Amino acid sequence: MKWYLKVLKQYADFDGRARRTEYWMYLLFNMIFAIIAAVLDNILGLKFTPEIPYGYIYLLYALATFIPGLAVFVRRMHDIDKSGWWFFIAFIPIIGGIWLLILCATEGTPGRNQYGVNPKENFNEINEIGKKDI
Repeated sequence: MKWYLKVLKQYADFDGRARRTEYWMYLLFNMIFAIIAAVLDNILGLKFTPEIPYGYIYLLYALATFIPGLAVFVRRMHDIDKSGWWFFIAFIPIIGGIWLLILCATEGTPGRNQYGVNPKENFNEINEIGKKDI
């Protein structure tokens, strides 16, 4: 949950890098909350039409999380030393989505790259400093 909140705090921050954990945990919680919003729409009868299984709550949630989701994706691409423009490869049928999945699952480049320091190494350094102080 802390990763989800971290992404929301960095609402429109497209700079820097995002670890795999940050990206996938955000995606997991985002899907859970989207499903809950759709279920609430059905329970409360707020669906647009009987054929569409979601409504106003889901729409508001999707609109509120669109930019943070895009920002964490761009930071994820930065972690593997790629531009955020790689998002558009998803428009290639079948192959684009598979390639995007592979890119998102790839481990980040070690050390510093053109987009900043490795958040994984930085995270480990912070934890080591905290252990020494105890």
